[in-house]
Amino acid sequence: MDFGTIIGNTAAYLFSPVTIAYALAATGLAMHFGYTGLLNFGMAAFMAVGGYGYAISILTFGAPWWVGVLVGMLAGAAFALLLGIPTLRLRADYLAIATIATAEVVRLLFVTELFKDWTNSAGGLSGYHQGFRDANPLPAGTYGFGPWTYNENDLWVRIFGLVVLAVSVLFVWALVRSPWGRVLKGIREDEDAVRALGKNVFAYKMQALVVGGVIGALGGIVFVLPSAVIPGSYSTSLTFFLWTVLLLGGAATVLGPSLGAVLFWVVFAFLGSLLNQLAVSGMIPLSAAQADIVRYIAIGVALMLIVIFRPQGILGNKREMTFVK
Repeated sequence: MDFGTIIGNTAAYLFSPVTIAYALAATGLAMHFGYTGLLNFGMAAFMAVGGYGYAISILTFGAPWWVGVLVGMLAGAAFALLLGIPTLRLRADYLAIATIATAEVVRLLFVTELFKDWTNSAGGLSGYHQGFRDANPLPAGTYGFGPWTYNENDLWVRIFGLVVLAVSVLFVWALVRSPWGRVLKGIREDEDAVRALGKNVFAYKMQALVVGGVIGALGGIVFVLPSAVIPGSYSTSLTFFLWTVLLLGGAATVLGPSLGAVLFWVVFAFLGSLLNQLAVSGMIPLSAAQADIVRYIAIGVALMLIVIFRPQGILGNKREMTFVK
């Protein structure tokens, strides 16, 4: 068994674009659930509208890449408004059902033949990278060492993603420490009490949904920067992975989503490489495809154990954020 390959594949996910994208989306989900108590099971839709908004604005309308980023953010905000107006008055469990259904509707809209001229249906979108790469300030060459060796374009994607993540984390940190953030926490704990103090609970929920949605859309943009927009990536499993990331790091924490994303992908990559090599070498009575399924089972079991034994997450405060009220 090649432990060098296993360790290399695992270490590569420490700074991968997918890890950064998950950290961003989970940070947006923390704004929804961790600080406001909104049980949003549709974060995959926010990532989808962000990624598609970015790609379509470049491919169809010839916009510069930075305009594509702004369009993706605006798409996330607009989707939050469309989602929030009819659903934010729902009770938590009904809100969860509505959001997960809406996310599926959005995914299916992107693969329908009706919008094929813009979305390319199930084929997805690609070929929108040149403008972003032209803005790369790094000279051509190879950077880094070991499993963290990148060419100039790969490194540029990671630098951009990390800068966006850092700005988003600082923004959320400032918001939750403000009076506005304290109102959100009050809504999470007892929205009737906040309403009795004269606060417009619906307006605050909508604002939180928009802020988290824009951050989620940024995660969707970083998600598609290295390769292509693939509609199959935005299934319900993406949302559940984001919930695993959020609960692992700590729902009501600023840095928890980023820590959770790193741990999630490191463990996921490690199990994938280890189980695959065990299966190929015949050390376990499974095929490579069956071994790949086992790691998904392990992630599901891990999520159950987190909720049962440490619902506040690694960085969370048990007195502030648990599933038991």
